[in-house]
Amino acid sequence: MSDPAERGPQEVRGPAPEPHPPAGAAPHPGPYPLAGAAPHPGGYPPYPVPGPGAQPGAHAQPSHPGGPPHPAGFPHSGVPDGSGPPHGGPRQPAPGPGLPPGEVEPRQRLHPLSPVLHGAKSLVVVIAGLSWSTLSRVGFGWFAVLAAALALGATVLAVISWYNTGYHVVGRELRVYEGLLWRRTRAIPLERLQAVEVVRPLLAQLTGLAELRLEVVGGGKTEAPLAYLSVADATALRQRLLALAGRAPQDAAAPEAPAGGAAPADAAAPPGRPLHTVRNKDLLLSQLLTPQAFMIPFGVAFVVAQFLSEGSWSFIAVASTLTAMAGVLLQPIRRVLDDWNFRLALDAGTLRVRNGLLETRAQTVPLHRVQTVGATWPLLWRIKGWLRLRLEVAGYAVGESDARNRPDRLLPVGDLPTAEAILAEVLPGVRLGELPLTAPPARARWLNPLSRNVLGAGLHEKVFAARSGLLTRQVVVVPYARIQSVRVVQGPAQRRLRLATVHADTAGGAGAAASDRDVAEAWALAAELTARAHAARRAG
Repeated sequence: MSDPAERGPQEVRGPAPEPHPPAGAAPHPGPYPLAGAAPHPGGYPPYPVPGPGAQPGAHAQPSHPGGPPHPAGFPHSGVPDGSGPPHGGPRQPAPGPGLPPGEVEPRQRLHPLSPVLHGAKSLVVVIAGLSWSTLSRVGFGWFAVLAAALALGATVLAVISWYNTGYHVVGRELRVYEGLLWRRTRAIPLERLQAVEVVRPLLAQLTGLAELRLEVVGGGKTEAPLAYLSVADATALRQRLLALAGRAPQDAAAPEAPAGGAAPADAAAPPGRPLHTVRNKDLLLSQLLTPQAFMIPFGVAFVVAQFLSEGSWSFIAVASTLTAMAGVLLQPIRRVLDDWNFRLALDAGTLRVRNGLLETRAQTVPLHRVQTVGATWPLLWRIKGWLRLRLEVAGYAVGESDARNRPDRLLPVGDLPTAEAILAEVLPGVRLGELPLTAPPARARWLNPLSRNVLGAGLHEKVFAARSGLLTRQVVVVPYARIQSVRVVQGPAQRRLRLATVHADTAGGAGAAASDRDVAEAWALAAELTARAHAARRAG
């Protein structure tokens, strides 16, 4: 599919849409048939198409400026619990729970084994950073001495960092202190807290520790990871933070290890009503049906050719080839390790996800923060009739470099009936096989000669749906209440063909787009999306 951005897109904004229907009135149906309803004989309501000399107007914006209401119900300004002056003034330290007035709870340090774990991680990074050429030049003995010296230095720095790192709760803030030469204090307002996740990497599992990660509204990345705490301390701190934020958890994010040190039998089972458990056999097979897996025979053949060729074989060449093959296979292997024992449950309007082999994760996703749901059919997966479902969740850092920190997994692999059963729990009344998708006009073939018949968009009774992709098919559905703005964009080639692309943006950032629609249809679709977004927000 040709991306409008690649053709030099130019945003075209039209005048404000017509008055929206009164509160409680049903939105005007578009030319796409509603699920279970006949299409309106008149199609979209009339909407003026701007002429060549028209001045662009404002975006078509729903009336509600932000996303869904804050789950804690706290305002964005002031301090609701009286721990500081209103109107965003400077906060005064407030005593912790159970402390007399005028006293603040003491700072807490991380677990004493934290420097050991950080030092072990540094050792792996150091060994990986020293190239094969260094080993060949200095020899194995000096290589081992160099790696040990660097690892020892990293461990000493980790101990110093641990000694100067602390945290405590002051009023409605979690304060984290760190740094020796450059001191830094981070104050995280708990009313902006979205989620607190307990993560247990492999080394943490072996030592009975856990890492606490926080998601804050508007954060560029996961805030203040506390690594590492004991499992009991991490669980207790998570419950306390969520309780202070007004969202007392109904479960412990990570089960406490019993006295004997053995994990409970149902440690991987999330609380609530079970929805689905992905079979590890299907997970392995799905990653074998990827382009990366088909590169293995070529890599093996290249290594064998290096051995058999006279004068061209060397340890460095083979090691470099094996390293390149490991890089190719890293993504599917990482997916298998991340999604191992994937279990999904529903608990009081909240999705509970637990997954991971070397690094276990317990994540919580409130359904009211789900912005979009995307279904993807990779080319080779269609042989088995498989697809995967992913979420776009408001409040999570979209710029996070580690995508595993985002709770976007809804179904790593599964068939269509399973996907529709899970989708019905997240978006009731929406079925992938019943979305009213229509193709763009025939002249769009000039821009999409192969994928024109694959492109599609339509208005369901509850969601806006868009389909794209030739080799990897994808369908994205956006509830009307989650639409933040509607844009109509035209590139130079689209203007000559009288085409335009309609974008429905969400708080999560991605949204959905109806590509290469007729200009009149695009403006009418934008007006209809705006009207339905208004109506859905008023009804909600």
